[in-house]
Amino acid sequence: MIRIALLCVAALCASPVLAKVEVEAAEQKNIGRILIAKISEDIAPGDYEALFKGLQAHPGKFARKILLLDNIGGSAAEAMRMGRLLRETGFDTLVPAKGVCQGSCVYLLAAGRKKTVRGYVGIHRPHFPAGESAQARLGGMPADPAGYLRDMGVAPSLAADMQAIEPQRMRVLSADDLARYRLN
Repeated sequence: MIRIALLCVAALCASPVLAKVEVEAAEQKNIGRILIAKISEDIAPGDYEALFKGLQAHPGKFARKILLLDNIGGSAAEAMRMGRLLRETGFDTLVPAKGVCQGSCVYLLAAGRKKTVRGYVGIHRPHFPAGESAQARLGGMPADPAGYLRDMGVAPSLAADMQAIEPQRMRVLSADDLARYRLN
């Protein structure tokens, strides 16, 4: 019995930690029905499906759709997938005053039709699980980050600037940086 319990604990610890994806509808007096999605914690494979299911659970018309971000990043490829879904479904993005959007979260922020940053946005090169060699980087790099950012109306130079910052470092963007990258 103890052996089974230990195996179960080991399996739970080995599974990837998904972001916390929440989607709910609300009524706002002045605006009407709004759809609010919140993505926090660490972005991992499987989060796209969680977001998709959350959106499917709330069909209908909404006066506004808002994505709240308080996220520490994670999988850049998954963030871009989620970002395309958010753009297609017409979300605005918001980093609240006490929120942070760092690393691959920037791809979610970029997806907003209207982007508002009141908290902090930090950028760096994604961490590649296979290591930092040139070959490992190419193998772990999501398909065309600059093209994704261009599709979202964000300055493609953001992708090159992100690549110039080591994964263990973080550059917090100033208001001028946010404006230059068209993130606010």
